[in-house]
Amino acid sequence: MDIVFIKELCIETVIGIYDWERKIKQFVCIDLELGTDISNASNSDVIDDTIDYKAVSKTLKSFIGDSEFQLIEALAEESVKLIFEKFNVNYIKGRFSKPGAVTGSKEVGVIIERYRDST
Repeated sequence: MDIVFIKELCIETVIGIYDWERKIKQFVCIDLELGTDISNASNSDVIDDTIDYKAVSKTLKSFIGDSEFQLIEALAEESVKLIFEKFNVNYIKGRFSKPGAVTGSKEVGVIIERYRDST
């Protein structure tokens, strides 16, 4: 399996469990590894034969930017489900983090791995 990746995609959204968090937008940053077979694209040199990382990024920016999840876990799971629905991806490893959410740490978050047949 080949990997198409997106690193440090940061999106402003409402995220958090505290009252003050529900009133502001914070950044969620995402690293994705999208598993697929890129051999057709390697031979054709045509974007339709691979995963369009710009289209994936735009889809996530719209979805996450409009969302109001309380937990990063829920945001991560629903984001992965959306990618599976819209793109020809067999595997996703996603790192979803909230920079500066905990004093003294650079970022906190979750890493999830899913296969198409397990969603």
